[in-house]
Amino acid sequence: MGSGGREDALAWKIAQSPALTELHCAPGNPGIARHGDCHPVRAEDAEGLLGLARELAVDLVVVGPEVPLVEGVADALRKNGVAIFGPSRSAAAIEGSKSFAKEIMSAAGVPTAALLPVARPPCVIKADGLAAGKGVFVCRTQDELDAALPTAAALGHPLVIEELLEGPEVSVFALCDGVNAVPLPAVQDFKRAFDGDEGPNTGGMGSYSPAPDVDVDELVDRIHRPVLAELARRDSPFLGALFAGVMLTENGPRVLEFNCRFGDPETQSLLPRLESNFLEALAAAAAGDARHVELRVIDEAAVTLVMAAGGYPVSGDTGSSIAGIDEAESTGALVFHAGTAQHGDRLVTNGGRILGVTALGPTIAAARERAYDAAARISFRGARYRSDIAKEAAVVS
Repeated sequence: MGSGGREDALAWKIAQSPALTELHCAPGNPGIARHGDCHPVRAEDAEGLLGLARELAVDLVVVGPEVPLVEGVADALRKNGVAIFGPSRSAAAIEGSKSFAKEIMSAAGVPTAALLPVARPPCVIKADGLAAGKGVFVCRTQDELDAALPTAAALGHPLVIEELLEGPEVSVFALCDGVNAVPLPAVQDFKRAFDGDEGPNTGGMGSYSPAPDVDVDELVDRIHRPVLAELARRDSPFLGALFAGVMLTENGPRVLEFNCRFGDPETQSLLPRLESNFLEALAAAAAGDARHVELRVIDEAAVTLVMAAGGYPVSGDTGSSIAGIDEAESTGALVFHAGTAQHGDRLVTNGGRILGVTALGPTIAAARERAYDAAARISFRGARYRSDIAKEAAVVS
């Protein structure tokens, strides 16, 4: 379910499984269509998805984006006997509501940023609801706070005010079956629109894996497993991908937020590093028993660049011809489609984040060089991407 770069990466990886008989996607995109059949059913259309699942007699549904999960699509399918990798509405509230996530973390004893009674710099303002990765405002000065408050309020959600934490941020994922958590490689992503981490927050402008100096097993022990236990205690077991955004402060790790699905563009850097049968792992988690799942990770690093429309994140682009993907892929890079559409024999832009270009290498520096070489071969009107993705990590890798 879904139509972005994350879903293209999921489809690409699932298609590699020898256990796969057929792959279908709703609604999909031109990249996903290379791996399976696409159907014009929106990911939020529970009734349409249930009808499609019955018509196709599917064995497993894998949910990509957060909106259908928060709206309860997984509940609608699960209660009608469809196996689904994705949490219930009540468990997905850990992403859908920042205040609920705070409540869960407090009950579970998971370290996080402190709540503040009033908004004074330095602080972080968060919209208490889904905002496509654009509902967080870091306010170090009064001017930044004055600009953030009306923008955050315009999103239509209550506001949550937190202390401003400092340190490197990592994305930590685990496949969850309601009780057990299977760690995945840590990923570093880049949320700001422009080089030097300047500009507004976006859905994500790039990522790399492995993130340096991260003990994933320890973080999953301290963060994911207590949260799983607390959700289960509340009769809301979490089945799916539990994604913690973690800041590594000088006082130890602190959770910034939880998401109820795979990240975008983190997934595009994460999945190429898995050599094991990913589909079987998803099916085991969806069935409620991932105890025997082992995910093998290759030694190579991965770097992903997001190629975006010139006006992103304020505006996207539609209808511009895209050229050079075949040439980019001839270098060995992977090109995942995000905001694309097919108009006859023309591949065109259809969104804000258009493509994700991922390359592997023995080091982050090598993977980065290959990703930038591949991205330089692709063109569309107004195409832009950050020039500093994984730059600092490449120096020490």
